[in-house]
Amino acid sequence: MEALVFERSPARYVAAAVASRVVPGAGGGIGPLRLRDVDLPELPGPEWQAIRPRLTGICGSDLATVEGRSSRYFESLVSFPFIPGHEVVGLNDDGHRLALEPVLGPAARDEPLPFPDAAPGDGDDYGYLLGGTIEDGIQIGFCSSTGGGWGESLVAHQSQLHPVPDHFSDEAAVMLEPAAGGVHAALKAQVEPGASVAVLGAGTMGLCSLAALRSHTSAGTIIATAKYPHQRDLATALGADIVVDPREARRAVRRFCGCRMLGDYLSGGVDVTIDAVGSPASVADAIAITRPRGRVVLLGMPEPARIDLTGLWHRETELVGAYTYGTETLPEGRTAKSFEMAFDLVASANLECLVSARYPLSQYREAIAHAAEAGSRGAIKVVFEQNG
Repeated sequence: MEALVFERSPARYVAAAVASRVVPGAGGGIGPLRLRDVDLPELPGPEWQAIRPRLTGICGSDLATVEGRSSRYFESLVSFPFIPGHEVVGLNDDGHRLALEPVLGPAARDEPLPFPDAAPGDGDDYGYLLGGTIEDGIQIGFCSSTGGGWGESLVAHQSQLHPVPDHFSDEAAVMLEPAAGGVHAALKAQVEPGASVAVLGAGTMGLCSLAALRSHTSAGTIIATAKYPHQRDLATALGADIVVDPREARRAVRRFCGCRMLGDYLSGGVDVTIDAVGSPASVADAIAITRPRGRVVLLGMPEPARIDLTGLWHRETELVGAYTYGTETLPEGRTAKSFEMAFDLVASANLECLVSARYPLSQYREAIAHAAEAGSRGAIKVVFEQNG
């Protein structure tokens, strides 16, 4: 089959990092990613299925990997060579459309579930990542045994597959994975009724978080940052009350809260901030604009960086990570899986409209460059289209 393969090549990885600092997305052409003919992945067991992707997204973590910006933390959590791509809607051998929940959880690794009917991302011990018959990898798209969505076929455990309703377009189905991440972040934020929230970033994850905040919490005023006009329009449509340029975040929150400046920090701030960017600048902004004893949810995958956390310490700010999705405890006390909640969110918020451009695998350099410059080019989600 034809697939985009990411190989272990430190020299090419460094070259990609250097090139991408000059031209966003340039790492896709000179880095460790190559279009190759490879063998079809083998089914690891009877509970696995072969999936032929129809649409696969290019997400921020994919770009960070291709551009040489990802943290070395992940080196022990992937296996080489791997085929990227984890935002997937595809067909099984019976022709049924399925959406992929890519986390390789305990069930996929023949390990006991942390509790009955647990989602792949649940649990408080990651020891299962060392288990099973498949190679290392936190998700499909980072595991040499499973393949990924940037190829013509992958294999997935039955615990990772969700039937797609007939009324869902492929564009809607490919948005389920990022929408589930938005649901998880919104619920991790533990927003009290009427609380003020800031969402930093209006790319895919920021917009999905906005939609989830309006759908699944009783947030009061939501302030969002968006760099480009189309992002501002979408942020407003999805529920933001105030939308400003990222450079104006501190001023906008200060004006809304009526607080003072303490150096570079606000004396008060919003109750909760969701950082959907993950850059050193956005993390610093998130801490600065969140009130003392407020909460910052880190949704965007962070880059390796030095960050002054003195303000976090002094303000007794809670810093919480939001990685993928799982089983959520809702305000009324019941539980639900964030991936399943994403179906309603995608439909009610019309998140399929975020899919902006499609490319065949053969045009991967152009696709990665487009995704890396999505904002400036009027796009949100760029996808690969295969097996149509």
